[in-house]
Amino acid sequence: MPAPDPVAAAAPIRVLLLVKGLGPGGAEQLLVSSARVADHTAFDYSVAFVRPDKTHLVAAMESAGVPAQLLPRGRLGRFGWPWELRKLMSGQDIVHSHSPVLAAVARLAARTLPRDRRPVTVSTEHNVWGNFSPPTRLINAATVSLDERRWAVSGEVRRSMWGGLGRNAEVLVHGLVQEDSQPLEGTRDRMRRALGLPDDAVVALTVANLRREKDYPNLLGAARLALAEEPRLHVLAVGQGQLDAEVHALHRKLGLGDRCRLLGYRTDVKDLMAAADVFVLASAFEGLPVSIMEAMAAGLPVVATAVGGVPEAVVDGETGLLVPTRDASALAGALLRLARDPDLRAAMATKARVGSEAFDIRTAVAAQQTAYAELVESRRHGRLGAGPDRV
Repeated sequence: MPAPDPVAAAAPIRVLLLVKGLGPGGAEQLLVSSARVADHTAFDYSVAFVRPDKTHLVAAMESAGVPAQLLPRGRLGRFGWPWELRKLMSGQDIVHSHSPVLAAVARLAARTLPRDRRPVTVSTEHNVWGNFSPPTRLINAATVSLDERRWAVSGEVRRSMWGGLGRNAEVLVHGLVQEDSQPLEGTRDRMRRALGLPDDAVVALTVANLRREKDYPNLLGAARLALAEEPRLHVLAVGQGQLDAEVHALHRKLGLGDRCRLLGYRTDVKDLMAAADVFVLASAFEGLPVSIMEAMAAGLPVVATAVGGVPEAVVDGETGLLVPTRDASALAGALLRLARDPDLRAAMATKARVGSEAFDIRTAVAAQQTAYAELVESRRHGRLGAGPDRV
């Protein structure tokens, strides 16, 4: 079937995006980038979320033309949001979920709505299923076939889906707004002075929230080994989260001092990347990290664990160095190799920048908007069940 022209539609297609929160995580950053390049004439976007403590990106989303709404809890308190979500879904054309729990609730809620008010549900899987709790995996697996379309951000994410559920998921590599990656002239020197870095410092930067899957013990353990071997090396870590106290305690226990700094939440990540020489990620689980895409676009060679979609983005030995998970010695060795070899860093930096051109958010948004229009057109002509009663 030829793709319909969404611009020719009588009214914009109403798309509700669902995400757990609008904090500074990778999936949330992708939504903001998508909103910035989306067609707001043919599509009427809005976003809903359930975490009242995750509002960091609300202003950015609304600046991109997408109103953001925290789902009210109503009379049922913290468990009231599914009912509020059902009311919000009524009359939408597309509901696109970016969180497995919200996706499951949305799929079921859609089936309780009258057919003429029932949206088409679609979803994006942002992380490998092994990173989800067993109840989350179970409810996701039980309901995922109710979606009319589903995407996975990497081949590894699709392969991680239980049984044959990944067969009908399309791998759609997301990305960033490419022009954002270039800092203003003089940023590197300005940031390094502001951070008090020595002139000969080799800076390894990580951008990862303080969560279990990011494996900060692995990162800090590698930092301890590498800093002891290379006096020019400095490690900077950007991130916040539920393990803040635990990570800071480990930092103190390892005696890492000022050469390994935990910077917390920062809004100037692009400038920090300009100040860095290497990007490092020590994760135990991943989908396809936005931070790696940003680092490559900034011209940083990557040292990372070979998890999730990371090997699909980083070519080992060309754009970075990949190491096994939970191996602090291997991670330290890779950091030391790049810290001591400026020619290798420069060569990898050039290839990383070129490779990052594959991560253009416009490609993913165009594919999704084409799918939205096809699904709505099919529903209007009776070729789609508009949410058949499969449960």
